[in-house]
Amino acid sequence: MIKSVKLKPGDTVAIVSPSWGGPSVFPNVYESGIKTLESLGLRIKEYPSARKEADYLYKNPKFRAKDINDAFADPEVKALFTTIGGDDSIRILPFLDVELIKRNPKTIIGYSDTTILNSYLNQLGLVTLNGPAIMAGFSQWNSLGSEFQKHIRGVLFDNPEDNFYLPFPTYCEGYTDWSVPANVGKTKEMQTNNGWNWLQGDTVVEGELFGGCVEVFEMMKGTDYWPSKDFWEGKVFFLETSEEKPTPDSFKYMLRNYGIMGIFDRISALLIGRPRDYSDKEKQELDENVLKLVREEFQNSSLPIVSNMDFGHTDPQWILPLGIRARLDCKKKTFGLVEKIFND
Repeated sequence: MIKSVKLKPGDTVAIVSPSWGGPSVFPNVYESGIKTLESLGLRIKEYPSARKEADYLYKNPKFRAKDINDAFADPEVKALFTTIGGDDSIRILPFLDVELIKRNPKTIIGYSDTTILNSYLNQLGLVTLNGPAIMAGFSQWNSLGSEFQKHIRGVLFDNPEDNFYLPFPTYCEGYTDWSVPANVGKTKEMQTNNGWNWLQGDTVVEGELFGGCVEVFEMMKGTDYWPSKDFWEGKVFFLETSEEKPTPDSFKYMLRNYGIMGIFDRISALLIGRPRDYSDKEKQELDENVLKLVREEFQNSSLPIVSNMDFGHTDPQWILPLGIRARLDCKKKTFGLVEKIFND
């Protein structure tokens, strides 16, 4: 994989909006997230898309793509942070300067609709980061607890040889109303985290991480930007659901498509993020659907499957690096990285 250098205090990071222009709608929430990055010692360089009106960004995917190209080309910039997700990053892909990006590898971090960028750039050979966005994660820094803060600092700045992931003690399902100024930086009520569900598997497996938001991947299927069959070999594949809350049956239908493509027989493990706004009954139904689909419909009873993990559209969430090797031990019930994310 093509790795970038790890971040350090004083580094300059680019701020871009590859999808929705959220900062123009909720500037206070955006500013709160920027202050978090500054508190980490990072220097901020806003690109034109960062605060551009949402309607303009929607109508001009080439404009959004130019910011991505320019940020990768900028020798001052060490990483790209996305402001928020959205629903149409897919339209910027034809305008990306692929060779320029590969010549100038840098960290890019985001989730939800940023799955488009993360997954495509990873297919090009770059390590990318599925993790908090400025408005959704970094803005709520002070509300999400010390374990979250320690995790983010550790991943972005420490670059350990190995990094075990642990469940956060509590979690929330979204944020308080952003239109109310007093709510900036706040989350909905924190709930007790009951841990992960080990649905299937009794082995130790390793593979490169790859994944993102399941609904966003639906936009990529059938396009030139979808991974080849060989790409899936050995991957530790992670999927999560968005705030739109697809039903457990809808998730099953999406997952069935991966089965038909033969992906369950190629990957090393399947990880599923904690679904947002699901009842306990719906979470159980989701687990049952996944297990029945993989084990019965596609007759794979050995693929390790873990659900309710700490990534996706609930907070706090981990940073998961696409392209970095991870190990899953089903007997010890552990999950972690087994190589460095960055070059020192």
